[in-house]
Amino acid sequence: MKELQKILIAYDGSTFGDAALDDLPRAGLPRRVEALVVSVADVLMPPPESAEKERIDSTFPFHVPHGVKVARERDAQKQDEARSLALEAGRRLRSYFPEWEVRDEALTGTPALEIMRKADEWKADLIVVGSQGRSALGRLILGSVSQKVVNEAKCSVRVARGQDKESDSPVCVVIGVDGSREAETAVRAVAARVWSAGSEARVIAVQETIVAMIPAIEVGIEAGEAKLASLRHALESAADVLRAAGLVVSTVIKKGDPKQMLVEEAEQWKADCIFVGARGLGALERILLGSVSTAVVTRARCSVEVVRA
Repeated sequence: MKELQKILIAYDGSTFGDAALDDLPRAGLPRRVEALVVSVADVLMPPPESAEKERIDSTFPFHVPHGVKVARERDAQKQDEARSLALEAGRRLRSYFPEWEVRDEALTGTPALEIMRKADEWKADLIVVGSQGRSALGRLILGSVSQKVVNEAKCSVRVARGQDKESDSPVCVVIGVDGSREAETAVRAVAARVWSAGSEARVIAVQETIVAMIPAIEVGIEAGEAKLASLRHALESAADVLRAAGLVVSTVIKKGDPKQMLVEEAEQWKADCIFVGARGLGALERILLGSVSTAVVTRARCSVEVVRA
């Protein structure tokens, strides 16, 4: 697993954005990182160039409607606010990670699209965004910036939810494995981090419950046994990798719905973060939120990191 080198942190000044910043010291991040903090001014059109602005201003109030001038002033105010937010978040990040190389930048446009565009342009390894809230309603609302970034970004994404814990206390992470390449990538991502002494990794595999028709029961049982053996092997392999990284490791196999089991296990263990591998998401999956990774991000109360190779 490639070590994290470039982390893009999106900050909007909300309590969720603050929680995302406060969560980072417990994310096991390397001591030397190139970080870019971005705040996005959500405006429809970028401001005109200075020469164009002077030309437009010289025509007021005769050729440009008053509404246009008001909109421009409002958008300029949003851009000033974005610059201030990025600057402040950059300062906070430097206080948390003195050895990091931190830059801050204000962007203009639709937040989710600009965050992903910048991440692609900058070749980020990880995007960090805040969640939309912890209430049941907040977790079920779709179409948020974080949800869109999770679904469509090309790199790993951490949806951060801060918790009231000391930054240097042991961390507990839950990792979902299913024998897939994506799950193995998530395990390697956790093993590559720098965790405080005594940190724990709870590795969970879920044997999905399948209701078979009577004529196919025997075939179904055989397939289930083969899958169970595969899950056991995936758990053992993951445990070996994580123990080699110095983590205290426990494993468990559950029966049921992976989306539900991962979230329940994280709540039971008071986990700081759930790590899951990303699956390829088609347009239909993004609409239905059928993937495990997307559903866990939506339902979890702790941070969730969706890992892409």
